[in-house]
Amino acid sequence: MKNKNLIKLVFTGLMAALVCVSTAVLVIPLPTGGFANLGDCFVIIAGYMLGPVYGALAAGIGAGLSDLFLGYGIYAPATFVIKAIMAIVVFFITKAARKKSFALQITLAVVAAAAAEIVMIGGYFVFEVFLYGAAGALADVLGNAVQGVFGCVTSVIVYTVLDRTKLFNQADKLTGASY
Repeated sequence: MKNKNLIKLVFTGLMAALVCVSTAVLVIPLPTGGFANLGDCFVIIAGYMLGPVYGALAAGIGAGLSDLFLGYGIYAPATFVIKAIMAIVVFFITKAARKKSFALQITLAVVAAAAAEIVMIGGYFVFEVFLYGAAGALADVLGNAVQGVFGCVTSVIVYTVLDRTKLFNQADKLTGASY
């Protein structure tokens, strides 16, 4: 395990694939025309697990590719940026809780997930103002909010499971993470 950068790249690729597949496979159509999925769950986990650079790349690439695969190509560039920012936000909010009490970790995981989803809702609103005008963008806020709540809940559940199984600690050892 001498080459930590190679291991980080492998983890980044795996997480990007997980984000992409979890976004594209479990798709729950929303009345507003969007969809809810597990993608945001793993965008948030990527930010926590891989840090600001690799987590942002995994989140942005995985989510952007899923937009392309699902026929939302016009959204792919915005999705790349929005999901990357979400992962960065998660990292910096949860950084203080690493290796601290479980209660603090969960509290900050909830705060980080909520903050990331606010970034998502705001980011898509701004992007859609340019595409559809303010009224069209406003019409999509509810669907994005539903997706955001789904992402928050699922990410905290997955975070709890991964933390309890010590997967985060193992990933830190493999990648040499020292956040």
